[in-house]
Amino acid sequence: MIALNQEDKVPYVVTSKGYTAVAINAAAKVGEWIKSRVGTVKELDTKFSPQDLVTEVDKGAEQMIRKLILTHFPDHAILGEEGVEPGPEASAQALKESLQEEYLWIVDPLDGTTNYVHGYPFYAVSIALAHKGEVIVGVIYDPNKDELFVAEKGKGAYVHGKTTRVSNEETLATSLLATGFPADEKFALPINMAGLQHLAPKVRNIRSSGSAALHLAYVATGRVSGFWEIGLNAWDLAAGMLLVKESGGTVTDTLGRPYDLSVRHIVASNGHIHDEIVGSLKEAGATGL
Repeated sequence: MIALNQEDKVPYVVTSKGYTAVAINAAAKVGEWIKSRVGTVKELDTKFSPQDLVTEVDKGAEQMIRKLILTHFPDHAILGEEGVEPGPEASAQALKESLQEEYLWIVDPLDGTTNYVHGYPFYAVSIALAHKGEVIVGVIYDPNKDELFVAEKGKGAYVHGKTTRVSNEETLATSLLATGFPADEKFALPINMAGLQHLAPKVRNIRSSGSAALHLAYVATGRVSGFWEIGLNAWDLAAGMLLVKESGGTVTDTLGRPYDLSVRHIVASNGHIHDEIVGSLKEAGATGL
């Protein structure tokens, strides 16, 4: 059975198992497994910096996702965080090579590893599928709240079957923003902190909970008005970006240019406050670009 989007002719269903169904199944199964392993971490290593953690749970989760996807789509490519060497240059090169593939799954098996290690219940599984470089499916699963965020290009976004919409705040002064503290303490962290210092007096408040994927899902559901961060990767952003767009929001780089998978410095918002965020980051010299 093949269902086609008439606008771009991208097949959303092949064989008997749809792309979105496979992504949902993989995220849910792996999310529950990750949650079941809380408190059992034995192998804690660092990657790019002392703040950039990886555990055997991250690695095991990615292997599970790979097997679940390749069972249904053996010819598809997979770009997973744990399969890439640490550092921004290696990430950019891995993405560049992967974008040659027609169908590319982009996976962060455990977004929020530091939270996970400390028992702080804010982490998620993030799975996206890109067709010829354009994201067509995005799924984020939060096992702690049992919330499954799902988006399909041109078909909207949902959490537990309910349509998600971005918030209605029209000014920075009435907005709740989210950001992160990048693991790259030499480049990304100082820039992000400059943006934080500049934006904090202008907004209602700012949150930083340690998972870019969930922050983007929260923009999509209207729980925060906007999110920005410097130095992220495709696996942090791909699924959440589609959630925001399909919920009526706006996603660009920090200069306001359209998002694509190579963007690492991100602004996502309800749209109303987007230009104000971008303008503030420019004023602060905090775009990273």
